[in-house]
Amino acid sequence: MAGSGEAILDVGGVGYLVQCGSRTLAKMSEGEACRLHIETHVRETAITLYGFDSEDDRAWFVRLQSVQGVGPKAALAILDILTPGQILSAASLEDKAAFSRASGVGPKLAGRIATELSGKPAPAGRGYNSAFMKPSASAETSEADRNEGLSDMALRNDGVSALVNLGIPQSDALRAVAAAYADMQEDPKLDDLIKAALKELSR
Repeated sequence: MAGSGEAILDVGGVGYLVQCGSRTLAKMSEGEACRLHIETHVRETAITLYGFDSEDDRAWFVRLQSVQGVGPKAALAILDILTPGQILSAASLEDKAAFSRASGVGPKLAGRIATELSGKPAPAGRGYNSAFMKPSASAETSEADRNEGLSDMALRNDGVSALVNLGIPQSDALRAVAAAYADMQEDPKLDDLIKAALKELSR
């Protein structure tokens, strides 16, 4: 391990400095073997390696940077607080509050991310998702994260649909559901989400 936000990987006796997010670093242990998905950025003055424990994370790292104003640092910060499934959910609901929780992402940039990623499918990646020491366990974790995000998205979409059916404009419904969901405890029920969203609209 190196300093904060980076690690040194020994590959055949050669040390590679790799920039990593905190979630990836937390799964690594000094002196133990690991496998990372690498994204390489080539600049005139430097070649920088970014490492991820899953292909989904690497693919979203690239997708996030397609938004103007989002660089590697901001993309890593977003991936530190949101799983790929949660990013997809937040984007589908244009939930800028979710993105603004990331370090270095202000309200204006968060709004741009939510707007530009809204309606787009998840990035396809490179077609494989092997990760750390135990591929089977890593695959299960990745699938669990993805399912969690999809379930989260379905709940919030149902909440938006319910408000729209009550005659509330979709843009207002999106904002109200996003704000209400952010303040709720784990595993909220649809009825509770709708009630909380209605309270948001009455403020």
